[in-house]
Amino acid sequence: MMREKTNLYLLTGFLGAGKTTLLTNILEDLSGEKVGVIMNEFGKVGIDGNIIRKDGIELVELNRGSIFCSCLKISFAQAMMEMADRGLRYLFVESSGLADPSNIGEIMNAVKEFKGDVYDYKGAICLVDAVHFLEQINDFETVERQIKHCHLAVISKVDLINESTLEKIKSKIREINAMVEIQTSVFGKLNYDFLKEDLMKNQWAEGESSTNTPENKPKSLTLTFQGQVKKEDLTRFIDKVSGNAYRIKGFFSLDDGWNQVDVVNRRIDYKLSDKNETESQLVIISKIGPAIIKNIFDAWNEVIGEEMKLRN
Repeated sequence: MMREKTNLYLLTGFLGAGKTTLLTNILEDLSGEKVGVIMNEFGKVGIDGNIIRKDGIELVELNRGSIFCSCLKISFAQAMMEMADRGLRYLFVESSGLADPSNIGEIMNAVKEFKGDVYDYKGAICLVDAVHFLEQINDFETVERQIKHCHLAVISKVDLINESTLEKIKSKIREINAMVEIQTSVFGKLNYDFLKEDLMKNQWAEGESSTNTPENKPKSLTLTFQGQVKKEDLTRFIDKVSGNAYRIKGFFSLDDGWNQVDVVNRRIDYKLSDKNETESQLVIISKIGPAIIKNIFDAWNEVIGEEMKLRN
């Protein structure tokens, strides 16, 4: 008797577009199903896994690179093969914001060769950051690749832009991918009818080599601190560093309690968290390579002035 295939979805989207928020909402909607998640982050320390981890969810975290790069794609394929034995109805793969998924077909073929026809690949869902997309698309080839190889584009944060900007975003998406379905989202809310569809009907581009390579992998650092700081002081520190970082995120003990910290460009969002640890952590993905290390230490010593640790 043939076992039922696992429905597989890939979530892509540039740093800070809202992938984890959307995934959290999807998992809530599928609370009665057996669901697995493979979560990919560039940093050594996984932050988003702590957000979506819950009872009944099969979770595998793959950190320190892109799952589409040679540095991690074997680990990615192995994780998919392991997940295939867990009797899942759905498997969601949330890729890093800097991941180029152009070679997903190659990885799927490798899994099929070793494990059999165990997955029904339903397509890639790309989160598009309404606030930053029009700037990002001119600066990062990864953003264009994510749009080119997706089957559903979800424009997030549309409450923060006007109708004219929304139309420009849709037009730009259509330039890159004429077939893709486009939806909009606020606070990660979405019409989940796509779960009943085969998004692969919107296939547009053939697979190609990923631009993710070990050579162009960005520098990622983890800042840890034992103690508590004022929110206004952490904000001042981040303001001095964020111009040199693609992304900053983590959990920090502040004067109003534990906070989830989320920084995209220079926008800082704090969200109270029930996390209760002995150590605060921030993952910082550098735009300027190792040169950011001096920037971080100088800013920290100027604003906070207490001992912290910074590691690769």
